[in-house]
Amino acid sequence: MTIDSYIATFPTDVQALLQQVRQTIQQAAPNATETIKYAIPTFVLNGNLVHFAAFKHHIGFYPAPTGIKAFEKELSPYKQGKGSIQFPYDQPLPLELITKIVIYRVKQNAEKKKK
Repeated sequence: MTIDSYIATFPTDVQALLQQVRQTIQQAAPNATETIKYAIPTFVLNGNLVHFAAFKHHIGFYPAPTGIKAFEKELSPYKQGKGSIQFPYDQPLPLELITKIVIYRVKQNAEKKKK
């Protein structure tokens, strides 16, 4: 399975949101590789960077617990799990925030690689 084939399984309106998230991640981490892990779209750069997925009422975004902790305040309006954030379909996607989180995760993984 590819990210394209994953996205194609959803209704058109959800596909558009998934593509927005995908493009936002691509722009923030142009050197990252796209793959499918845990049956969901994943970007990899010096290890897993971020994952995202579509659900019945939201887009799930998975920047690892550290990516959530670093942006606690900005993410407070969204429902969260240990390593996940839910962006409801009835609200605009916080693309600028996703960009900041991805850039943070790129730096974090680069630091890990140095060690």
